[in-house]
Amino acid sequence: MNPEGLLYSIAVWLIPLVVAIVFHEVAHGWVARAFGDPTAARLGRLTLNPVRHVDPVGTIGLPLVLAVTGAPVFGWAKPVPVVASRLRNPRLHMMLVALAGPGINLVLALAAAVGLAALLAGDRATALSSVSGFVYANLLNFLLINVFLAIFNLIPLPPFDGGHVVEGLLPRSAVPAWQKVARFSFPLLIMLLLVVPMIAPEANIVARAVAPIARLVVGGFLSLVGLEG
Repeated sequence: MNPEGLLYSIAVWLIPLVVAIVFHEVAHGWVARAFGDPTAARLGRLTLNPVRHVDPVGTIGLPLVLAVTGAPVFGWAKPVPVVASRLRNPRLHMMLVALAGPGINLVLALAAAVGLAALLAGDRATALSSVSGFVYANLLNFLLINVFLAIFNLIPLPPFDGGHVVEGLLPRSAVPAWQKVARFSFPLLIMLLLVVPMIAPEANIVARAVAPIARLVVGGFLSLVGLEG
């Protein structure tokens, strides 16, 4: 496969993205079940089969467009259903369910860094050629995507996981107002990602807030395994 070709670019970005977002969603369901909500399990969503989680726009369409245009690649899967009222301690456990997604992404990012270190432990030139080069590109992108997803989802606004954490920390009297904001989650997401950067590039939340933190975390993981950040 030609490293300069379109199919190669799609493969080395789409494969790690799908794996990262599937684990992210399933982690929510795993933790929810541990705390008493079997909804996701009963609906067959606690599986790593990507077909069960694919969102046509967020998992395929948008990432493909971003990969082709050379923009940072991200996406989302169909959210795993969680019924907060079934959790044993809804406010606390819903926060932990929300944190499970970013948490598993950071674990996967560390695993990717370890994989990169193992791949480059021998002859670097050999590791970056042919099949090994394809594996290297996937591992590197897997590291980048998982860190980005973790940090991005911790933004303290609905519909992000960080928004659920904020809801759990708010006084109970303020929760209804916060939930009203969450109803506009998709338009808010579009505003943050597309509209705001077009109108005011200096207010681009991804470039200004997420990307610098993600770079620090990526550098930390690489340094941890003995690679240059």
